[in-house]
Amino acid sequence: MVAALELYLDPVAEKRIRTLWDALAREGVPSMRDLLKGRHRPHVSLISAPRLDGPAVAAALRGMEVAVPLGLRFDFVGQFLGRVLWLGPVPTPQLLAHHAAVHERLAAAGITGFDVYRPGAWVPHCTLSMRVPFPKLLDALRLCMDVLPIEATVVAAAVADHARDTLIPL
Repeated sequence: MVAALELYLDPVAEKRIRTLWDALAREGVPSMRDLLKGRHRPHVSLISAPRLDGPAVAAALRGMEVAVPLGLRFDFVGQFLGRVLWLGPVPTPQLLAHHAAVHERLAAAGITGFDVYRPGAWVPHCTLSMRVPFPKLLDALRLCMDVLPIEATVVAAAVADHARDTLIPL
C-alpha cells in the first residue's frame, strides 16, 4: 500500500463513481469498493509515495487551500500497466496549476513522492480497479463509457495512509 494526498469529490459525483464500482463488481471486476473494507473513497491523488508524514504535509501546505473547489469533468477511461482501470478528468489549466503549486510547497519542505506524480508526468485519474481480468476488460470499458461524463467538484482533501490506518484532513 501507499500513501497519497487525496482530493475528494462532491456527494453526487462520489455516488456515481461508487455506483460504477458496484456495477464493475457485479461484472466480476474487482473494484475499489472492496479495497480497505469499504473505507476507500473516490478521489484524485496529487502525490503518492510509499509513506507520507501527514502532519509534515499539513505543515508544508499551511495557509494554502488544498481542497480548492475545482470543477472536474471526467470525460475518459484509461488503463495503466498492471490492468489498473481509471476515469480521467480533463486536465484543465486550473487543475494542473493547483497540482504544481502543491508540489512546489511540498518540495520546499523536502517532501517527495513517486516520479509519475510530479508536474509534467502526472496523469490525473480516479482509480476504479487495481486489476481488471483480461476477459472482463471490454465489459468494464462499456460500463465506464455508459456513465461518462461525470461532473464533479473537489470538496475536501486529506493525506491518507491506509496501510498505517491514518487520515489527516487538510
